[in-house]
Amino acid sequence: MLWSKKVLLNLMLVLGCVLTACASNSPPEDFEASRIWLMGEVHDNPQAHKARYELIASKVKAGWRPALAMEQFDREHQGLLRTAQDECKAAQCITSRPWVEKWQWDLYEPLIQLALDNDLTLLAVNVSRRDANRIVQGGYQAALDPETISQYLLNKPLPELLEAEHRTNIVEGHCNMLPASVVEKMIPAQVARDVWMAKVLAQQAEQSDVILIAGNGHVQKHVGVIQWLPVKLKRITTAHGFIEDQQGGIGSEFDVVHRIPAFPREDPCKNFEAMMK
Repeated sequence: MLWSKKVLLNLMLVLGCVLTACASNSPPEDFEASRIWLMGEVHDNPQAHKARYELIASKVKAGWRPALAMEQFDREHQGLLRTAQDECKAAQCITSRPWVEKWQWDLYEPLIQLALDNDLTLLAVNVSRRDANRIVQGGYQAALDPETISQYLLNKPLPELLEAEHRTNIVEGHCNMLPASVVEKMIPAQVARDVWMAKVLAQQAEQSDVILIAGNGHVQKHVGVIQWLPVKLKRITTAHGFIEDQQGGIGSEFDVVHRIPAFPREDPCKNFEAMMK
């Protein structure tokens, strides 16, 4: 999820070099030739969802058949998601299942319907809030398997710059209200999400093109999922940020920036302050 005030309401739901972190993050020369599309969102902004859907739908209607890897589905529900996709003809048939987490599903249902209508594989890629909380309390080993920890060198310190970026995002994303000790424990939870998403994307890329549907924070090149992709896959990955007009200083964090109108919302810091009290 994006660690910024713009999507804090969603974040409030979650209380040497690493394997690939040193490789170049240069985008493909031809974005259209990318095999992996990292497509961000401002979670509560309908215009962001609409713009992203229209871009994906136009290519699917032209014959593209990527898998859709979605942050909105937790990884342990992949089997249930596959069964639901086989059984359902309408998106609401999937999003109304009792195991589905609470999201603003009306914003995602057009994409899910696109998948159903065109036989696009849906992938559940999120580390659940339960597992994220386990990692906050007990480290990576509390929710990740030993093979993943070893493969991504999570048993070693993060690169300093990557750790610093996560720390800054968490602090700013929580309105500078979190104790430093809590911030440090939350860094592995965010890293675990990025790592697991990258792992699923890498596996799927062996079979087909794949799109990640996730918050802009997971899509940022300097701190997100792309940091954990193998070098050969970074070269065929494009990061699309869907950014509200008033957000400044955005550019190098994404290969492609899609500007969208700001969505009116209450100050999330006020809500977070009330929750902290």
